[in-house]
Amino acid sequence: MVKIREMEIADYDEVIALWGQTEGMSIRDADSRESIAIYLKRNPELSFVAETNNEIVGAVLVGTDGRRGYLQHLAVSPNFRGRKLGRELVDQAVSSLAKIGVPKTHLFVYNDNVNAQQFYERLGWFARDEVIMYSFNSSSNSNV
Repeated sequence: MVKIREMEIADYDEVIALWGQTEGMSIRDADSRESIAIYLKRNPELSFVAETNNEIVGAVLVGTDGRRGYLQHLAVSPNFRGRKLGRELVDQAVSSLAKIGVPKTHLFVYNDNVNAQQFYERLGWFARDEVIMYSFNSSSNSNV
């Protein structure tokens, strides 16, 4: 049986390993243990893991700016795909955001990650073509 529970920083090693083996996902320096600890503290009760037999088989990182939610780094272990765990993690995240008054959630998917695009579209998410994402990096580290 798989249980969905809140992500804790103690889960970091297993979660980062899962993210690292997930195709189409970019892991950056901003995903360091320290950065994720800060993120989880700033966004309590919004990020989740799926666990079975003391093994993390799914995870989603979720935050908010107080106005919009941001779903990031959804991953399910290849051996557990097709069991609706990704859907359950997304549903839990969206529900938790709604409970704190954040009704709209955004996410980013690489242009070439067709599997992820199709997954989110099956869940009712839609691509936005009226906006362009811009980034600015104030550090000298290009991998943040």
